[in-house]
Amino acid sequence: MTKPAQPPVPSNVAIAACSFKLPLSLADDGTIEMQLTPAGEFRPNDGRELPVPAWYIDAAVAERVIARFNAKNKPLVVDYEHQTLNKETNGQPAPAAAWMRALQWREGSGLWAIARPTARALAAIDAEEYRYVSPVFRFDEKTGEVLTIEMAAITNTPAIDDMQALSLRAAATFAFHTDTEDHPMNALLAALLAALKLPATTTEEQAIAACSKLGPKLATLESLTTELGVDEGGALAACSALKAASTKPDPTKFVPLSAVEEIRGQLAALSAERTNEKVTALVEQGLADGRILPALKDWATDLGKSDIAALNKYLAGAPAIAALSQTQTQGKKPGGDQARDAHGLTDGELAVCSMTGISPKDYAAAKPSA
Repeated sequence: MTKPAQPPVPSNVAIAACSFKLPLSLADDGTIEMQLTPAGEFRPNDGRELPVPAWYIDAAVAERVIARFNAKNKPLVVDYEHQTLNKETNGQPAPAAAWMRALQWREGSGLWAIARPTARALAAIDAEEYRYVSPVFRFDEKTGEVLTIEMAAITNTPAIDDMQALSLRAAATFAFHTDTEDHPMNALLAALLAALKLPATTTEEQAIAACSKLGPKLATLESLTTELGVDEGGALAACSALKAASTKPDPTKFVPLSAVEEIRGQLAALSAERTNEKVTALVEQGLADGRILPALKDWATDLGKSDIAALNKYLAGAPAIAALSQTQTQGKKPGGDQARDAHGLTDGELAVCSMTGISPKDYAAAKPSA
């Protein structure tokens, strides 16, 4: 059987050991469960200094830890009082108390191990000679993430409080073993996880939760097949057709957006045309009664097209200039208008005099000679 490649371990690595409470029971298959870490951040309570604020593990970190464990393809030792670490200095033997066969992540409670204990260890635990489990793991000195589980020990010197006790693996539940030669995954369980699209590392609780969510969906599908008198495929096809039909709008209640935009364009064009007509009429009236000088015709027209209210305001305040709206002789022949005869001013020049308050005499005097 080809095993997956072991994920690389970062270079900045340290080793830690901590202890968790141990009361346990033996499962029907001769294994026990032991909690190796909690979930999230955790710290020792024995006063040791850490290079990081806390150790850390979550589902993603645990997946890498489990992959490294599986790549070793051999069980990890659980000894007594970490004697495996101390045998080089004290010269004492380091017998095994149990062997870790598989690791699994349990959301909310942390990383767990399935271990097969020795008869001697079971007797010692049953006699309450040992009450705690102390895992040894490597962690990243920069992030605090757990990297690998190295071993564990049964001990009486706990380093972390409030951890869950070891518990019996119920014989009636599936064996969540890693797929190894010693412990192949239950075939039915593997098929179930594949059908639910769940990873092989899924815990028992997670698999049960996923199955529970299927209940209402299956009940709805069964009800549809009964009401429609079809099988599951027919019910799904009917639902798909209904969904497609529901996406088509009712033509009696909705107008296509393209039609709305076209109407808006036509209304805008009509509005602009109507405005131009009003502006033309206002400018012509202003020219006729002298409120707009001929030289200001284009300015007044542009003002009205951009802001017809502003043009109306201007016309309302502009004085009518008689000289621009009628002849200076009132229909008489030239000579009847003494001012024109005396000063020789044109109608336009007289209008300027009227607007500026300059007398025709002074204007004529200042006027350049021809």
